[in-house]
Amino acid sequence: MSDTHDSAPNSTPSSVHPFAIANYRYFWTARLFAMFSLNAMMLIVGWQAYNLARDSGSSIEQAAFVLGIIGLVQFLPLFVLTPIVGWVADRADRRWIARIVLSGQALVALILALMTYFDAISIISIYAVSALLGIARAFLGPAMTSLAPNLVPADSLPRAIALSTIAWQVGVIAGPAMAGPLYAISPSFPYFICVALFGVATLAMFLISPVPRSMMNRKHGPLKQLVDGLAYVGTNKLVLGAITLDLMVMFLAGAQAMIPVFARDILGSDELALSLLAPAPAIGAVLTGALLSIYPLKKNVGLVMLASMMIFGIGTIGFGLSTWLPLSIICLAACGAADMFGVFVRSSLIQLHTPDEKRGRVNAVSQMTISASNELGDAFTGSLAFIIGPVAAIVGGGAGAIAVTAFWSRLFPQLAAAKTFDQPDHLLKAEPKHSNIENDKTAADAK
Repeated sequence: MSDTHDSAPNSTPSSVHPFAIANYRYFWTARLFAMFSLNAMMLIVGWQAYNLARDSGSSIEQAAFVLGIIGLVQFLPLFVLTPIVGWVADRADRRWIARIVLSGQALVALILALMTYFDAISIISIYAVSALLGIARAFLGPAMTSLAPNLVPADSLPRAIALSTIAWQVGVIAGPAMAGPLYAISPSFPYFICVALFGVATLAMFLISPVPRSMMNRKHGPLKQLVDGLAYVGTNKLVLGAITLDLMVMFLAGAQAMIPVFARDILGSDELALSLLAPAPAIGAVLTGALLSIYPLKKNVGLVMLASMMIFGIGTIGFGLSTWLPLSIICLAACGAADMFGVFVRSSLIQLHTPDEKRGRVNAVSQMTISASNELGDAFTGSLAFIIGPVAAIVGGGAGAIAVTAFWSRLFPQLAAAKTFDQPDHLLKAEPKHSNIENDKTAADAK
């Protein structure tokens, strides 16, 4: 017998905890195991690529550039597919999109496991697999993110977002933490584990029963529907400011791709250090997410986001300058905690202020900016490391993040002015083209 909360989230009492809803529990489980497997897999992919490059005679800078190319290869499919995947997530059953993509990721993990087991892995094959993962992530992100609000009542959504982000971050922690030691036992072992865990995630998605949702207006053609969804982001100044601030800060200050470089050649360590450094940001994020799930952020949300981005830049600078493993871990954990506040604010604004029939397209835009900040940021940092060295690239990126945050606070005053997630319409929307004329007229009338 199904839960009484399974099929009608809007009829669920607003005080209910998201985990009291069976459909949300299945969703959370799928997200946890999917992120666990993906992050374990990507850590080993980067480690293999970096070692292949170094063992073939490449310099540190040249091998770092290889890691940057992996990020670029993942980003390009997502950039091209963003308008399409958002439209698909709004038109098709989001559960089936997730089921198909998770099954595909299990197949990719199996391919990597077999190539590694038979010693057939190469940098070119890693590039090809990274592109496949980029395609899979392009479809999975909008579908999964847009599905969550269909599973819980609106009043429970901020807590559900925090819990969903915890599942994501726990996967980011546990995946790499598991991958390094298992790789030391056998290079193909973590990939085989990922195959099984992607299977668990797929099964969990099959357990989610049909849920009611708003459908997009089908009177308009696909092109008009795409334009409407993308244009919505541009008209919402608060959401636009939050999305683009996250984009710029993570693009400049992302240190994740350089972790293999620091683990092997800056800190002079091995797979154990790799497994400690890689999940450190997520550890800070999970602790922060757990706090937010118990005490959701309700006041001065904009100022909190701006402050957290400043802290992220400071933590990145500390990581770049550190030559002591414990300090490096602490700096990365601080970055993760700061990023979690930004993720929580941005996600809550998008989910609470976007109509359900547009969520797929708006979340696709958000995902593209996140991927641009992560994967394209990896490519940028890798290229910069090739030119000026990895330490200078990381430190410079952290300083750039601080400068961008200060600039964005002036470019989007709606961010600092945002006191709660329930903002008045005039704070959310773009200013009218003739606002100055209208203001002059109002002032004249007052006189």
